[in-house]
Amino acid sequence: MAIEQILLPGLGESVHEASIINWLVKPGDHVKKYDPLAETVSDKVTTEIPSNFAGVIKAYLVDLDKEVPIGTPIMSIEVEGAASAPEPAAATSSPAAQPASPPAPVPIPAAPSKPSATGGKRFSPAVLALAEEKGINLNDVIGTGNNGRITRKDVLNYTPSASAPTSAPEPQPVSDAAQATTQVPTAPPASAIPEAPKPAPETINFEPGIHDQIVPADGIRKTIARHMVQSATEIPHAWMLVEADVTNMVKLRNRMKDNFKQQEGISLSYFPFFIKAVVQALKKHPKIDTSWQDGNIVYHQDFNISIAVATDDYLYVPVIKHADQLSITGIAKEINRLAQLTRAGKLTSADMADGTFTVNNTGSFGSVASMGIINYPQAAIMQVESINKKLVVTDDGIKIADMVNLCLSLDHRILDGLQAGRFMNDVKLNLSQYNIESDLY
Repeated sequence: MAIEQILLPGLGESVHEASIINWLVKPGDHVKKYDPLAETVSDKVTTEIPSNFAGVIKAYLVDLDKEVPIGTPIMSIEVEGAASAPEPAAATSSPAAQPASPPAPVPIPAAPSKPSATGGKRFSPAVLALAEEKGINLNDVIGTGNNGRITRKDVLNYTPSASAPTSAPEPQPVSDAAQATTQVPTAPPASAIPEAPKPAPETINFEPGIHDQIVPADGIRKTIARHMVQSATEIPHAWMLVEADVTNMVKLRNRMKDNFKQQEGISLSYFPFFIKAVVQALKKHPKIDTSWQDGNIVYHQDFNISIAVATDDYLYVPVIKHADQLSITGIAKEINRLAQLTRAGKLTSADMADGTFTVNNTGSFGSVASMGIINYPQAAIMQVESINKKLVVTDDGIKIADMVNLCLSLDHRILDGLQAGRFMNDVKLNLSQYNIESDLY
């Protein structure tokens, strides 16, 4: 019987790597074609890998929770009914049988896919794919991996100016004493200042106590960690908070919630009202709906709102596609659909893709102020905090109002305080314009 390899399949257009988090079969098991073999995770989405063959599992070829490129052999299987591959001539021919003519070259079995070579260097398929996607010449990228290997992070971090050789500025010889004594020292231009060598990352040795328990992070947690580190290290965050009066919105929602539940079959929360107000403001301030990419600002044409949905163990960020085309009812239904998929573990990569701006309902935890980490590569994330009644001074005196804090984290490469402040003021204005007669459809 022939031995075949099961390859890690493609999991989405933008997915280049994934890790196996659970084997569903073990060596010696008999499987049928399309039986699930393993669970893999990428971008926090879990996917089952089916068998392409019927046969007996022979061996695992990768370790659990180790990220590997798409196309990597992950398991070998002895296929039923398939003829064995021809053995090498030297192993099967009798020494006494002398061929009348020189034997034909024995075909060499195709080796597992290897990284391609460029300029004498070897790169992983993921690095090659990412570099091609971004139009980056890998010869210009400085590798920080073992023995100078270029990693995905190196490619993601690459900017032409960062990798260009930075020659130290040549000292200007003082040609004559007069110049040396009369010239007023001036600060050299910033571009002429040699970049100080970056200190090596500090290694912290942590000795767990005798009562501590060490549990390896699973694939989803590692994915979350990688995304958080990428966002926090690559995006210069700035932050602002504004307070909004949502008294009218609260009255509207309280008036409509019972009928809404009866008619639509789902609860009406405050969250779709906030998302609607945000999308209206995004359309007026398109620079907020952008991403930073290789020194360029990408203006997104769609208004796809990422929302944070938490389970007991993880945080997922599915996307409401084309939110500008939805009513408050439509947004409420999308929130409910994505939350149900998340809690059932049925989100797909498509559900998580193409977000352009994130709204996070941190108020559901009782939070009153928080700073979100931007959902890379988006330009901003807004946190909606809890609604609380407060005494508010008005032109006519004092009133009790429903007030909420809105917190915006912004990519300071793209956005400054002016754009962010104008955007937030329009979000506040949109929220204040809800009234008891506002239409949900």
